[in-house]
Amino acid sequence: MNGAGEQANQGDSGFEERMRELLAEDAYTIQPSSAPYPAIRRRGLAERRRRVAMTGAALMTLAAVPVGAYAVAGGNVERDADTAASKPSVSAPHSPAGSTAGSTGGSTGGSPSATSAGTAGGPGRPATDGQLLDGITFAQAADGLKECLAAEGGPAGGAGDLGEADDYRIILAIKSTGDSNAPGDGIYVTAVRERPAGRWVICSLKDGVASGISVGAIDAGAPGAGPVTVDGNGEQLYQQSFMDKGRWKLPFRWGVIGAVETSVAKVTVAYGDGGPVAATLDHGWFVAAGLLNQQVTLAPHIKGYDDAGKLVYDSDEDETYARTLP
Repeated sequence: MNGAGEQANQGDSGFEERMRELLAEDAYTIQPSSAPYPAIRRRGLAERRRRVAMTGAALMTLAAVPVGAYAVAGGNVERDADTAASKPSVSAPHSPAGSTAGSTGGSTGGSPSATSAGTAGGPGRPATDGQLLDGITFAQAADGLKECLAAEGGPAGGAGDLGEADDYRIILAIKSTGDSNAPGDGIYVTAVRERPAGRWVICSLKDGVASGISVGAIDAGAPGAGPVTVDGNGEQLYQQSFMDKGRWKLPFRWGVIGAVETSVAKVTVAYGDGGPVAATLDHGWFVAAGLLNQQVTLAPHIKGYDDAGKLVYDSDEDETYARTLP
């Protein structure tokens, strides 16, 4: 009797020991992926800003006509804590505000009207071809936007419904640089929604496949809003992951977008220790881009001017703008 009991106990013990071994093996085999903290943080900031926007006045109505161009202005950056060199990407003639024709300062090189649709059932075109950088064609940007909205948008009519591509107009397409949080290079396609106005999306695509989207809204009536408004949720265009602080991949293509009131005739963006870039003014939005060749610590420095050349906005004096990079 005792012998049989001992054998049973030994059998149970062996079975339990084997189960512990299997569970231990599974514990090493199955590893949960780490939480994408920067993405969660961006989404949280976006949600908070969207709530602020919805409690303010109606979304900013876009201006009727594109003005402005990429160019280089003389002078140095007025801040001393940044060490990166900034280079402009393209140049184009300046169109007067309120014009309904093409640019008056010269040919735009066959640039289509900013209000024209790109393809049937597709998004509208940017004000200038110079807003499509790094060899990205309009067809590629339009296809990428369609892919991104289909992959990242919610069900039609639901809270996550981002609409269709023909609800938008593309204002910027640039190369994206992979980092520790989102490895692999790709492209960013930034588009603004025509109906309702003020909404924007930044689509991230890699090898033609959607890999994420950022969504925001700019409200000119929000507390602290001025003649130039920058939504900080678009920060992915001009910075790499905070996990790579101090060791960004260089050279780095950066971009900045924001909204402008009709009283603003010129916007400049300085990033690093290079001269400021004159942004394109496109239907109530400003768009700027450049290249960094050295690490930076400060966000782009943005200034806005009226027709008389008077400074009407300075991001260094904007309490809602994050001047220092995380």
